[in-house]
Amino acid sequence: MKLLAKWLLSAAALLFVAHVYSGVQVADFSTALMAAFVIGLLNLIVRPMLVVLTLPVTLLTLGLFLFVINALMFWAAAWLLDDFGVRSFGA
Repeated sequence: MKLLAKWLLSAAALLFVAHVYSGVQVADFSTALMAAFVIGLLNLIVRPMLVVLTLPVTLLTLGLFLFVINALMFWAAAWLLDDFGVRSFGA
Protein backbone atom coordinates (compact mmCIF):
# COMPACT_ATOMS: atom_id res chain seq x y z
CA MET A 1 0.00 0.00 0.00
CA LYS A 2 2.87 2.36 0.84
CA LEU A 3 4.51 1.65 -2.53
CA LEU A 4 1.28 2.39 -4.37
CA ALA A 5 0.86 5.70 -2.53
CA LYS A 6 4.44 6.68 -3.32
CA TRP A 7 3.92 5.80 -7.00
CA LEU A 8 0.72 7.88 -7.20
CA LEU A 9 2.38 10.83 -5.45
CA SER A 10 5.34 10.66 -7.84
CA ALA A 11 2.97 10.72 -10.81
CA ALA A 12 1.09 13.67 -9.31
CA ALA A 13 4.40 15.48 -8.76
CA LEU A 14 5.33 14.91 -12.41
CA LEU A 15 2.00 16.40 -13.49
CA PHE A 16 2.60 19.38 -11.20
CA VAL A 17 6.10 19.93 -12.62
CA ALA A 18 4.73 19.73 -16.16
CA HIS A 19 2.04 22.27 -15.28
CA VAL A 20 4.42 24.72 -13.59
CA TYR A 21 7.47 24.36 -15.83
CA SER A 22 7.24 24.48 -19.62
CA GLY A 23 10.40 22.38 -20.16
CA VAL A 24 8.59 19.19 -19.15
CA GLN A 25 5.62 17.75 -21.06
CA VAL A 26 3.29 15.04 -19.77
CA ALA A 27 0.28 14.06 -21.87
CA ASP A 28 -2.03 12.73 -19.14
CA PHE A 29 -2.13 10.96 -15.78
CA SER A 30 -1.50 7.49 -17.25
CA THR A 31 1.63 8.83 -18.90
CA ALA A 32 2.68 10.32 -15.58
CA LEU A 33 2.16 6.91 -13.94
CA MET A 34 4.33 5.22 -16.57
CA ALA A 35 6.99 7.93 -16.27
CA ALA A 36 7.06 7.58 -12.48
CA PHE A 37 7.44 3.81 -12.89
CA VAL A 38 10.28 4.15 -15.42
CA ILE A 39 12.08 6.77 -13.30
CA GLY A 40 11.75 4.47 -10.31
CA LEU A 41 13.22 1.55 -12.26
CA LEU A 42 16.09 3.66 -13.55
CA ASN A 43 16.80 4.91 -10.04
CA LEU A 44 16.76 1.34 -8.78
CA ILE A 45 18.98 -0.23 -11.45
CA VAL A 46 21.09 2.37 -13.27
CA ARG A 47 21.60 5.14 -10.70
CA PRO A 48 23.63 3.08 -8.18
CA MET A 49 26.07 2.07 -10.93
CA LEU A 50 26.45 5.68 -12.06
CA VAL A 51 26.99 6.88 -8.51
CA VAL A 52 29.78 4.35 -7.98
CA LEU A 53 31.40 5.05 -11.35
CA THR A 54 31.35 8.82 -10.84
CA LEU A 55 32.39 8.76 -7.19
CA PRO A 56 35.63 10.74 -7.75
CA VAL A 57 33.76 13.51 -9.58
CA THR A 58 31.05 13.50 -6.91
CA LEU A 59 33.63 13.87 -4.16
CA LEU A 60 35.44 16.60 -6.08
CA THR A 61 32.23 18.59 -6.50
CA LEU A 62 31.16 17.93 -2.90
CA GLY A 63 28.13 15.92 -4.01
CA LEU A 64 26.77 18.39 -6.54
CA PHE A 65 27.37 15.94 -9.39
CA LEU A 66 24.47 13.89 -8.01
CA PHE A 67 22.17 16.56 -9.49
CA VAL A 68 23.60 15.69 -12.90
CA ILE A 69 22.94 12.00 -12.30
CA ASN A 70 19.34 12.75 -11.28
CA ALA A 71 18.88 14.86 -14.41
CA LEU A 72 20.25 11.99 -16.52
CA MET A 73 17.71 9.59 -15.00
CA PHE A 74 14.88 12.04 -15.73
CA TRP A 75 16.14 12.59 -19.28
CA ALA A 76 16.53 8.84 -19.90
CA ALA A 77 12.92 8.26 -18.82
CA ALA A 78 11.79 10.96 -21.25
CA TRP A 79 13.81 9.28 -24.01
CA LEU A 80 12.15 5.90 -23.31
CA LEU A 81 8.55 7.17 -23.24
CA ASP A 82 6.68 8.80 -26.10
CA ASP A 83 4.17 11.04 -24.30
CA PHE A 84 6.64 12.22 -21.65
CA GLY A 85 9.19 14.77 -22.75
CA VAL A 86 11.98 16.95 -21.43
CA ARG A 87 12.98 19.78 -23.73
CA SER A 88 16.69 19.82 -22.92
CA PHE A 89 19.23 18.59 -20.40
CA GLY A 90 19.04 21.91 -18.57
CA ALA A 91 15.29 21.61 -18.28
